[in-house]
Amino acid sequence: MSFAAARSVKSSRWLKALNLRPEEAQRTLLLLAFYTLMSMGILWLEVSSAALFLEEYGAGSLPLIYLFSGLVGASLNTIYSGLQRLLPLRFAIVLIAVMMTLPMLAFRVGLGVAAWAPVTIFAMRLWMEAITDLNELNLEVTANQLFNIREIRRTFPLISSGNLLADALSGFTLYFLLELLGIENVLYLVFGIMMLGTAVLYWIGSSYQYAFPDSVRRRTDDSDNAFSARRLQSLIRRYVLLLFGFVILAQVLLYLIEYQYLEQLTGQYFSVATVAKFLGIFTGVLGLMEMVTQLFTSSRLIEKMGIFTVMGLLPATVMGLSLASFLLSLPQLLGAQALFLSLIAVKFLDEWLRYTLVAAVRPVLFQPVPDRVRARVQSQVGTAEPLSIGLAGILIFMVLAVCQATGVERAVQARAFLLITAGLAGLWLLVVYWLRSRYLNLLVMTAERGLLSVANANLPNLGRAIIEELTQSNSDDDKRSCIELLTYVDPNSVSSVLAPMLSDLSPTLQQQSLETMLEHPNANYTGYVEALISSRQNPVTLALALRYLWQTQSETDIQTLRSYLDPAVDPTVRGTALSLMLNQGEAKERAEATYLLGQMLTHQHERERVMGCRALGEADYMQGLRVHVPNLLQDESLRVRRALLDAIASTGLKVYYPSLLQALRYKSTREAAVQALVKLGNDALPMLIELAENPFKPDTLRNQAWQVIGRIGTLEALEILVSNLMTSWGITRRWILRILLKLADEPGLRRSPDIDTAIDRLGRQGISALIDQELAFLAQLYSSLIDLADERLGETDTTSELDWLKSALRDVQSDAVERIFLLLRFLYPSATIQAAELSLEGSAASRARGLEILDNALDIPAKRCILTVLDLRSDSEKLASLADRVAYRPLAPPSRLRSLVDLRHFLSDWSLACCFHAARAQRWSLTPDQVMACLRHPVGFVREAVLSYVETVSPRVLNELLPRLRHDPDRLVVAQVESLMAKRSIA
Repeated sequence: MSFAAARSVKSSRWLKALNLRPEEAQRTLLLLAFYTLMSMGILWLEVSSAALFLEEYGAGSLPLIYLFSGLVGASLNTIYSGLQRLLPLRFAIVLIAVMMTLPMLAFRVGLGVAAWAPVTIFAMRLWMEAITDLNELNLEVTANQLFNIREIRRTFPLISSGNLLADALSGFTLYFLLELLGIENVLYLVFGIMMLGTAVLYWIGSSYQYAFPDSVRRRTDDSDNAFSARRLQSLIRRYVLLLFGFVILAQVLLYLIEYQYLEQLTGQYFSVATVAKFLGIFTGVLGLMEMVTQLFTSSRLIEKMGIFTVMGLLPATVMGLSLASFLLSLPQLLGAQALFLSLIAVKFLDEWLRYTLVAAVRPVLFQPVPDRVRARVQSQVGTAEPLSIGLAGILIFMVLAVCQATGVERAVQARAFLLITAGLAGLWLLVVYWLRSRYLNLLVMTAERGLLSVANANLPNLGRAIIEELTQSNSDDDKRSCIELLTYVDPNSVSSVLAPMLSDLSPTLQQQSLETMLEHPNANYTGYVEALISSRQNPVTLALALRYLWQTQSETDIQTLRSYLDPAVDPTVRGTALSLMLNQGEAKERAEATYLLGQMLTHQHERERVMGCRALGEADYMQGLRVHVPNLLQDESLRVRRALLDAIASTGLKVYYPSLLQALRYKSTREAAVQALVKLGNDALPMLIELAENPFKPDTLRNQAWQVIGRIGTLEALEILVSNLMTSWGITRRWILRILLKLADEPGLRRSPDIDTAIDRLGRQGISALIDQELAFLAQLYSSLIDLADERLGETDTTSELDWLKSALRDVQSDAVERIFLLLRFLYPSATIQAAELSLEGSAASRARGLEILDNALDIPAKRCILTVLDLRSDSEKLASLADRVAYRPLAPPSRLRSLVDLRHFLSDWSLACCFHAARAQRWSLTPDQVMACLRHPVGFVREAVLSYVETVSPRVLNELLPRLRHDPDRLVVAQVESLMAKRSIA
């Protein structure tokens, strides 16, 4: 193996271990480098400013920092938002990074002037607090531009670990830097490393310009500010208030613990250098612990314990340690030294759990909120963070003021803060408990409305919430939705939940419950089902109850079924009893059941025959009853034929599988045939793919075959769709794209669990390659339209046939653009792409809005080409934008037409026919291979056009071809052949 190949293999292994794809690696590493460098500078500034601040002002002045930093942070966020409206985004993010960095030089100058040193130290600490959140915001904005929603799930955990890496690097290096440079000169290093990070960010913006909109970001109006359902709106409002409380309490506790920690640190009377070194080592050890936890522990712990248990660990730990510290700090116990050590432990555990477990699960809290308002809710809750800093400062000031007014000692003051911390932690724990309840209720409500998939939900807790809703609701519609959701979330416990309430449900819900329980039968609940049989029930419920009992009982008496075989019994119940006898009876009982079921299948009443066919579908095999199938397939009753199609699929009667495909042809039996084929699952795939890929079959039938493959929905079926998507073209590709998109956009319960796996086979790179194919094809179309333009031909050479061809090429161009939009919906939210597509069909202002949406949404290399193609540009301008995909070489009109015919597999049937009509009218020659290939085209009117062309340009060849085409499958082609043969007196 060569060195390059070995290096490639090693690189791919690393990427796989990091869950990255090759096209994501460079962007991820660059953004990781930017975040690490900026975080290292901010952490060096934090440690240095903390040491200087404590020496100059002491910990008692920290509340002032908390108050003012909230104001400065809010101001910087306002400036950031304003810059995005004034500058293109890739310039705005770099300018913000420069603004964060430049004050470092001013701070160093200020520290060198004795009169300005105190103000400078205060400003340094204030600036550090303010730019920390701004740096996080800058990172998230850049990441959202560089990565789509699928990529960011893989890349952002690695990128966000840059903060942990910076903790370790900056913490341990600062100890030696302070020895070499001194605490004031470290600011030069802070400036240098942050400018290096800014340079990396500039490189990102320059290298990935396509990921950032060229235009500035403008304010958009949002008129959709309310939900139609008041109950859901009220539930979301209460949930958002709890999220506000969660964030505020979390941040207040963070700064309250930090104040106590630094207050105790200053009380030890260490030197400034000693404090800075201690903080450096503390930060380094903490960073290593966080890194190990993030990589190896967090995800496993969250999966095992659930998100709310994990979130409760931090407030529970803080409350427990604060109370323990309060007790240990009492004079009769360990005293002040114990208080110092315990606060170090509280600070360490708070930051460790906060920036690993809590940070990992916090985004999940927004998942129950419907998609269309989730971003708005996140931005609203985000304002709680700067607000909470101010609240922390006010709280600390109030406590200090009370302590000073009452003249309490410093040790008593510290113990008071510990009690306040424990109380706030307990309140935070209570908010987590309330959030858990609202979270589950909101999940149930939104799942019922099809607004959310439960894939990321805490399924055990969700199941309990569904059961609670099911028992308390009085609405049949709500209960029906809960039963469907419970079947998806916890199918194994369905019988235990539904069986005790069967007698209290309406007949419709009884049927739904029994059908659901039959999918997971359990012998422990037969008593509840027997109670239904003993009471008077409608025939459908009774039939389902009989089937449940016989599937769950190991020992059954076949004689108990005989009471249901009387002709007076409803056919639904009688048919079920007969199918049970066929499946579980002895030879004598099976013979009797076969005879009685045969009577039902040949009965003069339609309902008897329908129920007989359904009983066949419930039997394990047809035995001697298959002799009735041919007659039943021709039955005059449509309901009988539909029921028989299901029976064929249920019993696996392969000899009649072609009848299922035949039933797809007719509208009356199409849905029944589709359901039967879907029931066959993977067994139906070979004959369906054979039908779908047969170009000589009608398009309607082929489309139905693709639709059924999509509805089967297994991984094998979806992989067939994906494989054919990559190799098909034209209308077939459009069919497959729509099927896959429909499956991918299915909300909640109806979504196939394998669709993401199948689509991931394509990946971002594969979808981008398909888009490039479409753009290359568009380049060929533009080349043809330019070379066949009227000015190239002259007015005397233009014909209506040539106009047909150009019109057909415009239609093919529209089809290609439609496929590009369908492909884009795999990479970006469907609503965004659809909004842009609809806007492009409107007025000039609407088209500009659509292009603006795409400019801000797209982040693929083909972005500029797509925007140019969709803009109102000339064909030559559009072709110039596609020059890197297809090099344009002007051709004479006849040569260009021959080039078009060579692309016949990509053209529509009508545009290919127009090529031959135009060649005939213009008397342009086509190659014999092209003519013979198109004479074998599956579409009749294309063959007609070829014959018309041959008649005009080569009558001698036509005489040789006509006898071969006398038996063409298209009657119009046959009529044309006979007319031409009669005209030429060919026998």
